[in-house]
Amino acid sequence: MVQNIGLTRSPKLARGALVQLVDSVIGIEPSFVPFQYNPTMLSVSIAPFNPTEVEQSGRGQIAPTSQPFEPKRTITAEIELDATDQLADEELVAKAVGVGDRLAALEQLLMPSEGLIGELISAVGTLTGNPPPPKRSSVPIALLILGASRILPVRVTSYSAEESLFLPSLDPLMAKVSLSFEVLTPDVFRCESGPSVELARATYNFYQVQQSALAVAHNARNAAKALSLLPF
Repeated sequence: MVQNIGLTRSPKLARGALVQLVDSVIGIEPSFVPFQYNPTMLSVSIAPFNPTEVEQSGRGQIAPTSQPFEPKRTITAEIELDATDQLADEELVAKAVGVGDRLAALEQLLMPSEGLIGELISAVGTLTGNPPPPKRSSVPIALLILGASRILPVRVTSYSAEESLFLPSLDPLMAKVSLSFEVLTPDVFRCESGPSVELARATYNFYQVQQSALAVAHNARNAAKALSLLPF
């Protein structure tokens, strides 16, 4: 008797995620927001430096091919959330708020944060009558993780959520979240420092190295074809 031998292992699925990086007294304090389902579509746009938008007086003529800064890169994605499986597993949080906790975690990416330790210190100071230090006025850096080859420092620039199917408490069971990100290039951190800034710079530079390597590999594979197209 011949036994059919098939594949017993399917490829491991890489999950996308957002990781907020908060500088605290212990170093970088990460806050993870994993994607329940990976986006089915991403929109990426790159806007190069436009010399016509720069003030020309006293600077001479700027070449039309000038590129003094990294191009501005924006990414938009739709994230789907669904508490059905968690309800089937009798998870208490899902039974209480549906996907409300996940929506709250995504919304926090747009808010200034001192991290869990910083917020705890502020709360203790308020309770003991000692005024806490002024809160951070900037939004922490986030890392957009889209597989091992695409990890980019970003800021969330747009957030909208479409909620559907509700618990008796009116908390949503499902939601579709539209997010827009601006990729943070090293030149935007000229006046900033800290562990999260250094990690953001290193992450972006590593991504660019990977992109350059992919481009070189592509050119090497197509060099002969490209030469055949030249008229000389």
